[in-house]
Amino acid sequence: MKIVITGGAGFLGQRLARRLLEGIPGPLSLVLVDRVRTGAFDSDSRVKSAVCDITDGAEVERLVTPDTAVIYHLAAIVSGQAEAEFDLGMKINLEATRTLLEISRRLPVPPKFVFTSSLAVFGGNLPAVVMDQTAVCPQSSYGAQKAMGELLVNEFSRRGFVDGRVLRLPTISVRPGKPNRAASSFVSGIIREPLNGQPAVCPVNRDVLLWLSSPAIAIENLVHAHAISTKTLGASRTVNLPGLSITVGEMIQTLERVAGPEVAARIRFERDEAVERIVTSWPGRFDTARAISLGFHQDPDFDSVIRAYQRERLKTQ
Repeated sequence: MKIVITGGAGFLGQRLARRLLEGIPGPLSLVLVDRVRTGAFDSDSRVKSAVCDITDGAEVERLVTPDTAVIYHLAAIVSGQAEAEFDLGMKINLEATRTLLEISRRLPVPPKFVFTSSLAVFGGNLPAVVMDQTAVCPQSSYGAQKAMGELLVNEFSRRGFVDGRVLRLPTISVRPGKPNRAASSFVSGIIREPLNGQPAVCPVNRDVLLWLSSPAIAIENLVHAHAISTKTLGASRTVNLPGLSITVGEMIQTLERVAGPEVAARIRFERDEAVERIVTSWPGRFDTARAISLGFHQDPDFDSVIRAYQRERLKTQ
């Protein structure tokens, strides 16, 4: 089986690749497509790391060959950068998605096409609990670009050009590494930095409600997505993935409970209106009965999320 992962050198892309290599029986070929090369899999002959401009159809077509069975489209310009650089966001988040779908359309057998979307597609006057069918009304360029990508995947699936699965991921926490330009970057930073003995800045109020998933559960759900049958998914290929509904204040209380008050004391509040405007437009509570019935997974609580990050940090030290 050949699987192509765009954004394959990134945080989720590399973790997804490792999980697929561990869990898929039989012959497997992975192509990790990104703007930079990753050497993380150089010792594994099943993996090819390809540097590629995903907006260049000719480059992408050389990698998405007729034997491609599954495409994971993870590559994206994150929310804060998409808001600051509109043209770049449109190019990567929308035009590249259309290019990849058109190339997939020309394959002899429609591939499974797993598209990572976001809760940022929602906004405006939302119900207390968001459903899969709740109308999208994005309040950011990133959310708008993801919403347009969702429609494209659903339409190409309706026409039989691809076998699409659109996953609306919760905000991922705790991400290792350094902050990025996502508006939600602080959601990992206020946990990661204090645990690493560093100060952290929280740009929003304690009562901001978030919808979160651990990296491990996010990866399990990505892997599960390509295993679901087309018949089970039905006409709508878009799924709100399970997550934890938790306020910023509750996150900090959990950090204090798990790691101690001296760790939580490393967080200071410094309001950033631009970040707050984007993040507070996102819903913080979802009905995920459909996702659960489809076999997707959920973290038990935020305590377990923090402890999982602590265990991972110890392994890499």
